[in-house]
Amino acid sequence: MPRIIPIRDLKNTSEISQMCHESNEPIYITKNGYGDMVIMSIELYEEKMFISDAYHKLKAAEEQLAEGKILDGKESLKNIREKYNV
Repeated sequence: MPRIIPIRDLKNTSEISQMCHESNEPIYITKNGYGDMVIMSIELYEEKMFISDAYHKLKAAEEQLAEGKILDGKESLKNIREKYNV
């Protein structure tokens, strides 16, 4: 369940930091009753960015596949081996 706290609670920095590290999801900050910011631990942020990057790469690969921009795997490996003398 998402955690939502008012912006005035950000004064308790060590408590907020502990909440971020204990939570596996972002913490939503409200200002005057409306959503204003989202905070999370660096570990969670890096995980989210890794997943986002993977999805973007998969989307690009699917678009290339749909456009017919594909290479034969055996031929590609053969060319790489010849290029790098492997």
